[in-house]
Amino acid sequence: MSTDHQKYSTENQSDAIKQYAEARGIEIVRTYEDAGKSGLKIEGRDALRQLIEDVQSGSTDFTLVLVYDVSRWGRFQDADESAYYEYICRRAGIAVEYCAEQFDNDGSPISTIVKGVKRAMAGEYSRELSTKVFAGQGRLIEKGYRQGGPAGFGLRRTLIDEHGVIKGLLERGEHKSIQTDRVILTLGPAEEVDLVRSIYRAFVHRGYSEREIADDLNQRGVPTDLGRPWTRGTVHQILINEKYVGDNVWNRRSFKLKKKRVANEPEMWIRAQDVFQAVVERELFEAARTIINARSFRLSDEETRQ
Repeated sequence: MSTDHQKYSTENQSDAIKQYAEARGIEIVRTYEDAGKSGLKIEGRDALRQLIEDVQSGSTDFTLVLVYDVSRWGRFQDADESAYYEYICRRAGIAVEYCAEQFDNDGSPISTIVKGVKRAMAGEYSRELSTKVFAGQGRLIEKGYRQGGPAGFGLRRTLIDEHGVIKGLLERGEHKSIQTDRVILTLGPAEEVDLVRSIYRAFVHRGYSEREIADDLNQRGVPTDLGRPWTRGTVHQILINEKYVGDNVWNRRSFKLKKKRVANEPEMWIRAQDVFQAVVERELFEAARTIINARSFRLSDEETRQ
């Protein structure tokens, strides 16, 4: 069993399977349950992996596997994957019956065709859901709401209700518990805000490098928002992150349908300008960006000449 919404809650599935078994005089000796798993990949599906391992070991104490419906193997993007797991069971002499399907899993051409269609539909459901979720998250970004990630030095995550009324600050590791609540970024403590602005001024007006700024902060005993020493990288992230000018940027990286995480091209990013209170002026931010881009271009040009 696995679950992806209320219809397929593990409790509902379990009840349906028990009723199916009782009506046919079948004794349930073991249950394999992957609660709260999406079913897009077998990784993380410990119960399914255990079932396959037990079946392949040849030492099972059962001869029949009851499955709620065809999609419960998983909503794999390759429909043949779920067919393969059923085949492993049959090859080991263990039959598979579907408790909520309107066909007999008897190996007939009709049942084979129906299962193939349902497996494809299960994968398509995940693709459609992914598209809808992505669109919904994009709309929230455009309205200025955060979609995960830490606030960063000089900023704080603030929880608001559906009417925009502030409910309080979220500490690191805390998340909203009510679906209609939203998270926005607000200015952090004044000393952190002033420090971020001083980082930009040191970089743009005084010509300090990220390393020099980090060394200065560490010598002064100023920790990062994580309580760690500053590095060139942490300073650089402050200088390039658009949230410091009040912009909300999302989809820099994608991890759709449990596939490999990839970096997206800038034209695929979803951006909303001036939706947060800015820590630094846009002119100062753009000046820092110009310096960084020019430096990157210069380094690339030198590498080309070499």
